[in-house]
Amino acid sequence: MSSSAHWLYLVVAGLFEIGWPLGLKLASTPSMKLWGLLIAVVCMGLSGLFLWLALKGIPMGSAYAVWTGIGAAGTFLVGVFFFGDPSLLLRWLGLGLIVAGVVCLKLA
Repeated sequence: MSSSAHWLYLVVAGLFEIGWPLGLKLASTPSMKLWGLLIAVVCMGLSGLFLWLALKGIPMGSAYAVWTGIGAAGTFLVGVFFFGDPSLLLRWLGLGLIVAGVVCLKLA
């Protein structure tokens, strides 16, 4: 299997990593409690599955950092754009540092 396939698995794992905090957020509203929990559990499982597939061709330290970086950055963006989380300059700077770190790990 090619290295690019492993990186694709890692990106997919990171996207599912965004899904479980989103599901938990949705579960905090009474009308979405069950659906939100279901979304969170399914996303956790799929995130883990795709991370496992990615780890077959990417060093563990790099994969874990990229996976959590995608999850953290994506969750931040979902919070700001869909849930009214604070959009402060310092928070955006932090996001930029996360992205810079992920890029450095990919290039190394």
